[in-house]
Amino acid sequence: MASLELNDGSSKRVEEANDEGNLKKLDSGEIKRSDSEKKKKKNSKRVSYKMPKLACFCIKSESDGKGNFEMEVEDEFRRRNPTHLVIMVNGLIGSAQDWKFAATQLLKKYPDDIVVHCSESNSSMLTFDGVNAMGERLAEEVKSMVKRHPSAQKISFIAHSLGGLVARYAIAELYEQDITIEPSQVNGDCREAKFKGKIAGLEPINFITSATPHLGSWGHKQVPVFCGLYTMEKVAARTSWFLGKSGKHLFLTDGGNEKPPLLLQMASDTEDLKFISALRSFRRRVAYANARFDHLVGWSTSSLRRRNELPQLKKLSRDSKYPHIVNVETARTASPENEVPTELKVVNGGENVNMEEEMLKGLTRLSWERIDVSFSGSRQRFLAHNTIQVKGSWMNSDGADVIQHMVDNFLL
Repeated sequence: MASLELNDGSSKRVEEANDEGNLKKLDSGEIKRSDSEKKKKKNSKRVSYKMPKLACFCIKSESDGKGNFEMEVEDEFRRRNPTHLVIMVNGLIGSAQDWKFAATQLLKKYPDDIVVHCSESNSSMLTFDGVNAMGERLAEEVKSMVKRHPSAQKISFIAHSLGGLVARYAIAELYEQDITIEPSQVNGDCREAKFKGKIAGLEPINFITSATPHLGSWGHKQVPVFCGLYTMEKVAARTSWFLGKSGKHLFLTDGGNEKPPLLLQMASDTEDLKFISALRSFRRRVAYANARFDHLVGWSTSSLRRRNELPQLKKLSRDSKYPHIVNVETARTASPENEVPTELKVVNGGENVNMEEEMLKGLTRLSWERIDVSFSGSRQRFLAHNTIQVKGSWMNSDGADVIQHMVDNFLL
């Protein structure tokens, strides 16, 4: 006997066979009902492709009165306490609300495993205070979240734009080396120390940035709106004070007295903060970058590539499942000789140093997944810097597939 499964879990007999294998005739009414059910099932499948059918649950959103909020599934709808803390960090003049869409998609996919905290210790005008000040505030905020969630064992960071630099500073503040003694594989009698980094006492898993100016905003078309004109870039650098200390950090105009600009320092381990060791402790590092139409952050700085290493746009092809993902470069295993770079000493604030190249050398000693995005053909392409994040559910909705790609590849 053949049967058709309905959405409500019940089954309906549509045809019967006798012992000789002959089929009984169905009346026209039964055939029509069967065809109707098949159509319903096909429609149901099409909907589930866009939004997978999930168990019934309710997302709880709590605010601390300071703008910060976190999201998790209500206790009654989950099977266990979440063990993975996800910290989401906004960009310049942003807020916790910027990540609300992505946070919701993460919880829909992993309702029993994660709790998402959208930070706003650095929101609005506070984002002008400088990467170091914001990083310190974020680090303190993360510590309080870890205390609030004693079941947490793992931690991940997802950051947009300037927030990526802030997150890199914060993890250096939170980094600690965990030393375990294990028997040597060569000689069981000997014991060797294994060094494994932790962030705020938790196991670091994902470090994901989206349209982040890892190499700063100075020169070499890192800010596309300047059209690569040196004069405009020079004027912007001289007026970077307009964005407070953050502007000076982005345009590499801080430093001096034999001390390099902050972003150059963050490409190595310093005596006080282990920037690269902290990044290395994560199981994966991912850089989402706009290949076109991002007028604020260039492709090379957000994807951590030299300009001659950028893929040719003509050769990029769209993914059928994620239409705005045009290139995926999987992480390459870091070479053993790639030692963690030590603090760089420079004179005159780094005037005689190719700062972009030094930052690239330091950061690419680690393996990175690079995801290139293009909103070509989209009505929202000129808002690409915010669309890649889906900052607004209406104005930036075309970036939903990019967020889904991030969610589907998120490592628990």
